[in-house]
Amino acid sequence: MAERRLPTCLRVALLTHSVNPRGGVVHTLELADALHEAGHDVTVLAPAQPGQRMFRPSRCRVELVPVGPAPRDLAEMVAARRDAFIAHLAPRLAETPWDVLHAQDGIGGNALATLRERGLIPGFVRTVHHLDHFDDARVMAWQQRAFVQARRVLCVSRTWCEILQREHGVDAALVPNGVDLRRHGRERGAADARVARRWGLRGGAAAPVFLAVGGIEERKNTVRVLQAFAAVRAVQPEAQLVIAGGASLLDHDRYGAEFTAALAASGLAVGPGRAVVITGAVPDEELPALMRAADALVMASLREGFGLVVLEALACGTPVVVSRIAPFTEYLIADEPAVCWADPADPLAIARAMQEAAGDPRHRQALAQDVPAVCRRHSWAASALRHVALYRELLAERAASPAAAAAAA
Repeated sequence: MAERRLPTCLRVALLTHSVNPRGGVVHTLELADALHEAGHDVTVLAPAQPGQRMFRPSRCRVELVPVGPAPRDLAEMVAARRDAFIAHLAPRLAETPWDVLHAQDGIGGNALATLRERGLIPGFVRTVHHLDHFDDARVMAWQQRAFVQARRVLCVSRTWCEILQREHGVDAALVPNGVDLRRHGRERGAADARVARRWGLRGGAAAPVFLAVGGIEERKNTVRVLQAFAAVRAVQPEAQLVIAGGASLLDHDRYGAEFTAALAASGLAVGPGRAVVITGAVPDEELPALMRAADALVMASLREGFGLVVLEALACGTPVVVSRIAPFTEYLIADEPAVCWADPADPLAIARAMQEAAGDPRHRQALAQDVPAVCRRHSWAASALRHVALYRELLAERAASPAAAAAAA
């Protein structure tokens, strides 16, 4: 019987759910580039409507999977993108025998589960960043199928590893996120002044700028962040709140209406140079500049998979406000420099943390000395090494299976 050797250069396909700048897509591209730099052959696959392109260039091969206009509801959107992945991949598998197919979300996971059921692939890897609750029972079932059917499940935090084990009986391996210190740093460039002018940002002790990244979503706790900012604004009338991002595939209209009502009740003016600045999605190259323009990042989320933007802000020299919940409590120590903790259910607690983060010069001074240790501990190169080790374990298990052994004999 011939001994099967595991390839030195792995051929990896990474599936992500869209081309928009969301956390899971950022994770996919960062991981792809880190795997590429480690000498592996990586292809990123993402659904795209006509005219769309990936929000950021990649060092790897990127294949856009054609999908039509947005369907009328979430279930139709998930099914359409799942089916597009299946139609795209099925004929490709013979010509491109990837060693590892790795889905970063439930859409890609369901496509790979179907391909596995059809006997077209031996299995797949799935990363679970976090799980959501959906009113549609079909979408809930698809969400579970996308990781239950995987041969190997990864999570970016211990919290979600424990949830998968406790609630679903799934053993997941921990693979933390990283931060790209080449992209996120304290050094200012031409984009910094341009971003400040475009959005009318002042900043400083008298007019602090607070940045919330992720758009207006219940998971991001945007209404309470707004309420906290209104409390800050009562004592610092020149303060500004910037809400950036929000290019989500999910329907947040109901929560958006709640936010709109809260904004109207606050009496705060909206627009560039005003109290509240809502940018929507910003160009990828300008997000670090927006972080540097802020006196503090506010991430008082109710639920996160990891919260990568926290590390990115710290790397840019910006103090942060975070919820005193996991996973933040996993990778940030209790007295982490330039980190101010808050109870996400209490707007006044968030407001106090915001004032401390922006008002105490010791926080920014701590970040001016050097890149925070927490950022150095979390690199994409280390994440890629961990991924490769787990990929090789899976390939070794596959090679040792009776069917694989028979094929290699």
